[in-house]
Amino acid sequence: QVQLVESGGGVVQAGDSLELSCVVSGHVFSHYAMAWFRQTPGSERLFVAAITKSGGSAVYAESVKGRFFISRDDAKDTVYLQMNKLRSEDTALYYCAAAAGGVGTRTYEYHNWGQGTQVTVAS
Repeated sequence: QVQLVESGGGVVQAGDSLELSCVVSGHVFSHYAMAWFRQTPGSERLFVAAITKSGGSAVYAESVKGRFFISRDDAKDTVYLQMNKLRSEDTALYYCAAAAGGVGTRTYEYHNWGQGTQVTVAS
């Protein structure tokens, strides 16, 4: 029913920028709070950023604050994650997630997930 598809991942050098996109289909996009999580092999999925249904406010993990920016375009049913000054520790599989409620930082608060897009930061 509800489907989330991420794109934009790739291999970049440290210090570079990259923008991820997540297109949502199957339901009214504006009814969901949206978030980005990331995960590396053998580790739990961790919160990166989230944005409210209205797009009026956003929350960021401390590790990406000031470098990553989340935004949404309801006309395009898309949420974005602009990543700047990328570091090797940012290397991970990035997931887009949707929640029917408000913004949260825990995986259990999100009911729909994308397939993930890989971001690899060299050096």
